[in-house]
Amino acid sequence: MQIGYARTSTEEQVAGLEAQVRDLQAAGCEEVYSEQISALGKREELERALKFLRKGDTLVITKIDRLARNTRTLGEIVDGLHERGIGLKVLQFGNETLDTTGAYGRLMLNMFAAFAEFERDLMKERQKEGIAKARAEQKYKGRKPTARAKAGEAVMQFQQGKTVSEVAKAVGIGRGSVYRALAAAGINPTPPSQ
Repeated sequence: MQIGYARTSTEEQVAGLEAQVRDLQAAGCEEVYSEQISALGKREELERALKFLRKGDTLVITKIDRLARNTRTLGEIVDGLHERGIGLKVLQFGNETLDTTGAYGRLMLNMFAAFAEFERDLMKERQKEGIAKARAEQKYKGRKPTARAKAGEAVMQFQQGKTVSEVAKAVGIGRGSVYRALAAAGINPTPPSQ
């Protein structure tokens, strides 16, 4: 059985996620697990897919970077799959199936992973250079501070009786940001002891 896994880093990349799911289904995946989360976050759908896989199954991904951000993490995932008798298929290689159970396939996978990691590092360097140039020209505004923009809503929801965790989830910011917003509003978030 072929099981697909699709991932994009942000919720704005809906078209990219839909394209991955479409490609995985076209490749014959009977189940496709998908999520919109950074590779650094807790990838619950990946965990579900890995738990679902059985000996003889194949995990199918569209590109290596959808599964792992670096060669070490990729190696750990692939080792775990192979120990359980599960294969890995990467669609970015076209009609060629990359069989990672053999030495040649494993070498090729590691080479492509290293190139992907290198490309990502180059992209980050170019981004830093662009930001430095924009700052020098006083054109850089930076990322919009989401938590500060939502501070008023967080305070209002807390005053309506929600817990800090409930407010964080409802507003879409971290618990620490909720505490900072409450502190800035002069509100002590701890309930009085009885």
